[in-house]
Amino acid sequence: MSQQASDLLRERIYKHALTPGQRLDEAALAEQLGISRTPLREALKVLSAEGLVDLQPHKGCFVSELTLRDLEEIFPIMATLEGRVAHEVASKRTPAQLKALDALHEKLERHAAASDVDRYYEANYLFHDQMQECAGNRWLQIVIGDLRKLLKLSRHHSLRLPGRLAASLAEHRALMQALHRQDPNAAERIMREHLLAQLVALRELSLAVEAVHG
Repeated sequence: MSQQASDLLRERIYKHALTPGQRLDEAALAEQLGISRTPLREALKVLSAEGLVDLQPHKGCFVSELTLRDLEEIFPIMATLEGRVAHEVASKRTPAQLKALDALHEKLERHAAASDVDRYYEANYLFHDQMQECAGNRWLQIVIGDLRKLLKLSRHHSLRLPGRLAASLAEHRALMQALHRQDPNAAERIMREHLLAQLVALRELSLAVEAVHG
């Protein structure tokens, strides 16, 4: 029951049905999920270990909230890690793996042409998953996976920034060219810059929101 509860709560957090900074009412959640407080508390401990909730003694449990400072600290790490993924993929990718990446890139092309940000985001997420699969480095997958869970807490969507969708697609095109010609150094550099460009976009969005509510 605690596993099912953690899965359901994680999904609600990612969909922002439980919003960043929100205090979680254990009694209400237990009733909604049809479980007792014991498995609920076990589920909250799992989510706390993942960084998705913040358990504060004598205060309660709160949905974690990523600040701009958090993003500034996480993205350079992600850029380094995903850059290494791109390096390994370019070094050892197989024709079948390259074909799978090409297929996902074609989806990015279609969604960008339709200005469909949500579908582009979903396809982009799958593309990065596929890159990690192709790299075949389980340690990179573990560390990146944990950080990606945290980044899904961000309220801001870098692709919403005007011009960012087209820029992201151009970065992906350059990456695919590097993968096709098996250029590990170029692939690593392009991927690293791709991640850092997302940070720049998120920074601009965050500052714009602060200015509106300032």
